[in-house]
Amino acid sequence: MSNALVGYQVKDHIATITLNDPKTLNAFSTRLKHGVMEALIQADEDEDVRVIILQGAGGNFSSGGHIGEMLADGLEKEALANKLNLMVNGVGEVSMKLREIHKPIIAKLEGAVAGAAMNLALTCDFRIAADNAKFVEAFVNIGLIPDAGGIYLLNQLIGAAKTTELVMLGDKVTADDMARLNLLNKVVSSDALDETVWALATRLSNLPSKALASMKLMLNVHAFMGLNEALDMEVKQQTMLAESDDFREGISAFMEKRKPVYNAQQ
Repeated sequence: MSNALVGYQVKDHIATITLNDPKTLNAFSTRLKHGVMEALIQADEDEDVRVIILQGAGGNFSSGGHIGEMLADGLEKEALANKLNLMVNGVGEVSMKLREIHKPIIAKLEGAVAGAAMNLALTCDFRIAADNAKFVEAFVNIGLIPDAGGIYLLNQLIGAAKTTELVMLGDKVTADDMARLNLLNKVVSSDALDETVWALATRLSNLPSKALASMKLMLNVHAFMGLNEALDMEVKQQTMLAESDDFREGISAFMEKRKPVYNAQQ
């Protein structure tokens, strides 16, 4: 591992991958995405690794997409579309890799779990959250759709009605509310998060790895078979929306810390 934005450590057959860019709340930049992919590939290929933990540094899992990178090439429609195409493809690759690895993956969640980060957590096999975690499908607030498989994953896990509410309204959701939706395996205090996640990882590492791999393979067939197609559709829709006046207004309002004003006639 040579990426300073992503930590990688193996202990007792457990690989811990840490998103390590606290100043952006571990936002998913292209550089961070490359580091995560490198770490996942390393954990996948290491025969000594039986379980993977995905976590964030600095008291937050991740704030989602890196807004600064979205705007790095300016606000021209073509520049925004090209940048969004690159970034949405990138987090989609991470989602697919999380499912393709036939080792159990635990998302350790605290603080901000927003946008693409929330959807990447949904792609993991287990989700343990601290009671201070806040989840949000924030995309609608800047005129975009969920990426990293968001709509597909939520629909598979909780059905269309609640998915519609979460993605169209973009409200923040507490860890307890997520647990009531059966989107979390457990909610614990912040002080107990490390111990709880490590106990689960240790338990999984002592189970028959080939059986767990076969179970994940079957779950992919029965519950996640359409993920790849959903990710392709996201890229097309997000690239189209990146050229809209609504997105330009939404992202400008976000940067200027004001309420956006959307034009219904475009």
